[in-house]
Amino acid sequence: MILLLYWLGMTVFAFALFGIDKSRAKKGARRISERRLIVVTVLGGAIGSGLGMLVFWHKVRKKKFYVTVPVAAALTLAAVVACFYMNLHITVSEYEYSGANVPESLDGYRIVQVSDLHNQFFGLHEGALTDRIAELSPDIIVVTGDVLDKYTTSYTLAFRFFEGAVKIAPVYFVTGNHESWLKGDRLSEFLEDIEALGVHFADNRKISVDGMTIIGIADESLPLPPDELKSDSGFTVCLAHEPSYRKKFQRLGADIVFTGHVHGGQVIVPGKGGLISPDFEFFPELYEGAHEYNDGDKPMTMYISRGLGNSILPLRINNFPELVVVTLRHQS
Repeated sequence: MILLLYWLGMTVFAFALFGIDKSRAKKGARRISERRLIVVTVLGGAIGSGLGMLVFWHKVRKKKFYVTVPVAAALTLAAVVACFYMNLHITVSEYEYSGANVPESLDGYRIVQVSDLHNQFFGLHEGALTDRIAELSPDIIVVTGDVLDKYTTSYTLAFRFFEGAVKIAPVYFVTGNHESWLKGDRLSEFLEDIEALGVHFADNRKISVDGMTIIGIADESLPLPPDELKSDSGFTVCLAHEPSYRKKFQRLGADIVFTGHVHGGQVIVPGKGGLISPDFEFFPELYEGAHEYNDGDKPMTMYISRGLGNSILPLRINNFPELVVVTLRHQS
């Protein structure tokens, strides 16, 4: 959304500059420098510059403009299409988790994870997102934080997502760091509103669901999760926002964990992985995928979603928005 506003703003700005410069030329007033017009063109205003040249019939005979502007416009349009595709095309990563610890009644059970929406727009009423989730036929939907964003504090898109999601399957939600930063009456009202929709708020709660235990950890509690969340028996699914606390998850007795937070490193460099985490760690080890650990009291698998939206950095590169699906398999 930020990129769209920037591009539209630069387009209008460039168009206006060409109109103003044409008017000044007719009046013999002080002109806008050609260098400035070219800079605005190259920095995203190329389509506005092209329209300005045609509408105001301005600079059309100057080679630096009739060559530079069409080339820049083509490159800008290609970049805009690529950016929108990379940031709005939802991909699905599917995994199977099998083991004797999975109850036979849960064989074939499908869990869809949504993470880091950050108020990203996915169609009217978030329809593109909820339709994609519905196609995956989940038994439950787990949401691992940062549906909201501290820097774009509209709550409407997140509410619309939950409104559609609860019609598909039961929804379990834990907060992320952005929700913890947005403390106050507005956040409390938002949480009350989504609970009224039927969303199960799982922060620091232990919930029995379909023969398994779901433990949810509030993001602000991750450094020291409450001891009462510890699951001593049965198949246990842990919901948390940040993956770096995996020792805490093991201590609580989790069999599988769903986390997000890292946004896939924002930019995925082929052969190297995710470029940077929200905590400004370059090439973080944990940025996506399934990670198995066998150094605790029992094996644990952690699934890290690349998430759906962006926050401080408005652009994903080689890193499509992601839904994670885990299908449980009972193994005799």
